[in-house]
Amino acid sequence: MARVHPKGVDLGEPGAVSCIEIAEPAPGEAGAAASVLLTVWRRSLLFNGNGFAVFDAKGNLAFRVDNYASGSKKEVVLMDGAGKPLLTIRRKNLSLGEQWMIYEGEDDADPRFVVKRDVNPLHSRALARVTPCASGAKSRRAYKIEGSYSQRRCAVLDGERRPMAEIKRKEPAKGVSFGLDVFHLVVQPGFDASVAMTIVMLLEQMFGSRSPLLKIG
Repeated sequence: MARVHPKGVDLGEPGAVSCIEIAEPAPGEAGAAASVLLTVWRRSLLFNGNGFAVFDAKGNLAFRVDNYASGSKKEVVLMDGAGKPLLTIRRKNLSLGEQWMIYEGEDDADPRFVVKRDVNPLHSRALARVTPCASGAKSRRAYKIEGSYSQRRCAVLDGERRPMAEIKRKEPAKGVSFGLDVFHLVVQPGFDASVAMTIVMLLEQMFGSRSPLLKIG
């Protein structure tokens, strides 16, 4: 493990965690494991904001989500570290259940995926289902999310039940517990890390205990 200060990010507000532990590949694993390890922080880089800051294994800012607390919250945008919009989440209009559309960049047409919360969790292990849209999907594969987001232990599974991305608790380091606001996102080769992070955002919307990223209704 290496103690890495996030690069180029001001984290100096009172009471904030000033650094995070970034996991490094164990000896002999670098060539065999090509998965992407991200450290997700449930906090916005904006003052009085609501969102996420996501760091790669070198401590660089990989993704960010910044919603103003007083905003309309009709949509939420995943950006790269430089602030370029990658994907946008919007609520599906006139949906009976909780359904959300994922769009490329800030487009408002031809969504890539629709994500629907499972309506009967007592009889299913699924939290939600991710289905490609015929017009905008780069992949025709559908995915299912199983586990417990509230415990930060869940996975995005493909049709053969192979884990494409996993959310994992971040273990305490040197006596410091990170709680639920800092956790790992492990993305397997061939799965879009930005889509994986967008799924995290939607799980937070559906099952998170803090102020929602999007306004329902």
